[in-house]
Amino acid sequence: MDPVLLLAEWWWIAPVAAGAGTAGAIGVRRRSRAGGRRLAYDAARHDLRAARQAAAERRVAVKVARADYARVAAERGARRATAEQVAGAKRMLREKERDAKAAAADVRARQVRLNAARAAIPGASAPRPLERLHAEHDGITARWMRYETDPALQIAYPGMTDVRHPATAAYLRAAGHATELRRTTTGRVTPAEFAAYRDAVAELERAFEAAEHAARVQAGEAPPAPAWQDAAQDALGRSAEAIGRAAEAAASVIDAWTNRKRPGR
Repeated sequence: MDPVLLLAEWWWIAPVAAGAGTAGAIGVRRRSRAGGRRLAYDAARHDLRAARQAAAERRVAVKVARADYARVAAERGARRATAEQVAGAKRMLREKERDAKAAAADVRARQVRLNAARAAIPGASAPRPLERLHAEHDGITARWMRYETDPALQIAYPGMTDVRHPATAAYLRAAGHATELRRTTTGRVTPAEFAAYRDAVAELERAFEAAEHAARVQAGEAPPAPAWQDAAQDALGRSAEAIGRAAEAAASVIDAWTNRKRPGR
């Protein structure tokens, strides 16, 4: 047969073969993702992108607050703004700077978690991240059910089953939220859905630990030191903030008094 005619007749083989190879590669990738081996890693990447976006927004907010402070300070020099307005703009700038530092720290933490998730991608025969997360959720629920089903524990720690206790009520709210998000992890799970469910399970564990500690404090088995430490830390933070506000107010009063005396000179 003429080679030209042969080429004209079978020209479609190469494109179809290339398309089949591409479709096969996409299918393998989709099966890999559907298998869920990389789900925790993809969720960590999602978290890092969100943290970077938040950090960029906070940096922009700092620039805006810095510009507002410079504007108000200039208007104060032209006697079109009060000392209180300058102090308010300065406080806003400091708050935005603290937010930006916190966002930058969150980006660094998310990067570390991404590296850990990359190293922890399971093998072909190992449990998938979603399976491990379901097992963790079930483990917390089993720990809670011991207090619901064991009469001796109910007598020893009545606070664990009393919804009037704030810590117990907080645990039940966290349990409901985690269960609701677990229902979204059936079928094809996106990294965002996995991340939301993962965070809900982590919050559930913290709420259970807090409820268990409160019940043991009520039973006289544990001192309420952590709560007092948290209260003391909060009081110290509020005191420092109050001192800062008082210092700024005093500086504003002195500045206002000094500027009022100048026209008389």
